[in-house]
Amino acid sequence: MSTAVIHQVQPVLPTQDVRAAIQFYVERLGFKLAFQDNPEAPGYAGVRRDGVELHLQWHDAKEWAQVERPSLRFVVADVDTLYGEFANKGLIDSERKPYRTDWNTYEFAFFDPDKNGLTFYQDA
Repeated sequence: MSTAVIHQVQPVLPTQDVRAAIQFYVERLGFKLAFQDNPEAPGYAGVRRDGVELHLQWHDAKEWAQVERPSLRFVVADVDTLYGEFANKGLIDSERKPYRTDWNTYEFAFFDPDKNGLTFYQDA
């Protein structure tokens, strides 16, 4: 009997402006544009960094209040180095330094411009 294997997950993040979200993830977080449905006015796009792929999906302002914002947790090799990269780009308030949790991780977190939660961690 063969076993089904799940290889990856590609979260879809809601955004009110796909072009602005692409710019944030590429210019600020170091992702690369993988694809977009329409270069002139993208409504759906994907960005990649290392082995991670995120999808960005446009949502109309009229429905935005009902759209749930996910919180993503990224496993990283070196929290301090990544924190330094993002802090140097002004993404993180200087008071939001990495910390050890009660569940034995070392992490830091912030929100993207659409208020999707982004946490970066390693085992402590």
